[in-house]
Amino acid sequence: QVRLIESGGGFVQAGGSLRLSCAASGGGLSGYVAGWFRQGPGLERVFLAAITRDGGGVFMGDSAKGRFSISRDKAKNTVYLQMNNLKPEDTAVYYCAAGSNVTPYPYEYDHWGQGTQVTVSS
Repeated sequence: QVRLIESGGGFVQAGGSLRLSCAASGGGLSGYVAGWFRQGPGLERVFLAAITRDGGGVFMGDSAKGRFSISRDKAKNTVYLQMNNLKPEDTAVYYCAAGSNVTPYPYEYDHWGQGTQVTVSS
């Protein structure tokens, strides 16, 4: 069973950057499509980005286009979300997910991390 662990969240001022990491244990993340989602207080989980197994295909959600990027390091069994020019509205819990298909729908991902909090101050 793949276990996903997110890290890299924290407090940042508006305009700053953070890089989130998603490490896998208990199984190879390289065998899965990996995605990033976020969920703000009282809001639904929102798709941000997904990356194919080989890293050759990247798909960005509307909320992430232009400021965020996704990448993966197969040797380190880790997926990253680089976030630039952060805004207060980016404040949320950020989740990593793994599944079989590139999809923006949370229910189609099989494995989830516990999430990491990102707080952006104005």
